[in-house]
Amino acid sequence: MILTQFDLTGKTAIVTGSSTGLGQAMALGLAQAGADIVGVYNSTPPTNAGDIESLDRRFLGIKADLSDIDSVDLIMNQAVEAFSTIDILVNNAGIIRRNDALTFSEKDWDDVMNVNLKTLFFLCQAIAKHFVEHKKKGKIINIASMLSFQGGIKVPSYTSSKSGVLGLTRLLACEWASRGINVNAIAPGYMATANTQPIRDDPGRNRQILERIPAGAWGNPEDLQGAVVFLASNAADYVHGFTLAVDGGWLAR
Repeated sequence: MILTQFDLTGKTAIVTGSSTGLGQAMALGLAQAGADIVGVYNSTPPTNAGDIESLDRRFLGIKADLSDIDSVDLIMNQAVEAFSTIDILVNNAGIIRRNDALTFSEKDWDDVMNVNLKTLFFLCQAIAKHFVEHKKKGKIINIASMLSFQGGIKVPSYTSSKSGVLGLTRLLACEWASRGINVNAIAPGYMATANTQPIRDDPGRNRQILERIPAGAWGNPEDLQGAVVFLASNAADYVHGFTLAVDGGWLAR
């Protein structure tokens, strides 16, 4: 039966940025599909650990600063110690800094690139080494953005990092598909999260965005659950290097 291809029972997923917003919703969706969850967070512990455990799934929270690539070894060591093996990585954690390109600082550039692209790559590398060492297939899902396809305004480092995520996803798929490692990405549209709160609070920008979205509404974090479960499952075994937009039709406009 086709629905069994979406079953993640017995799998373990690492989800970065799992304490709020998109990461929180995706972690819960993966757990609902059967996966145990390693939730990586920076400051606020995930509030949905109880919801995940109520599904008879195991949950491990790991506090890590993803601006420092030393966090990669910390995450992998604790996750493998707790669960023996990892099957899925969701690189969701990301930060954003807003300022005009003319006055954008080096610190704001480096801070965003370190979290959104540098550590993301080295987490991909670490999990791929784990898959190869254990001679197993695995799934890597990177979280891209509408700004992987477009320029945006006043977010030069964020746009650059998310454009890099799309390109890196393609490269890693080309290198690792033959090893049974699926590397894909999800590009969320305009979602109601903390990152977009400043835009939603601006009546002019909010109106402009809603007028452009064919669905006529901001997305909710739960809208990513189906996409992440699909890409993490056996149903997506022949999907490699693709960035799936979940955007209410934004890119089709």
